[in-house]
Amino acid sequence: MGVTAIMTKTDRERVSGEADVPDSKRYESISRVRQRIDELETDAEILKENHPDLYEELREAVCDE
Repeated sequence: MGVTAIMTKTDRERVSGEADVPDSKRYESISRVRQRIDELETDAEILKENHPDLYEELREAVCDE
């Protein structure tokens, strides 16, 4: 079983346009990704306060230097 990041494989296919699905399905995936981004912000704050090393790894993975 693969690890899911912010987007699932299905989300990636829908958002990128690779999947031939109605726009409603594409918007559904976009909405789920937005919800996960909100959760990621909360997770980042928890890591920043409680595990700075992991927070730094996350920051490096998602932020352009």
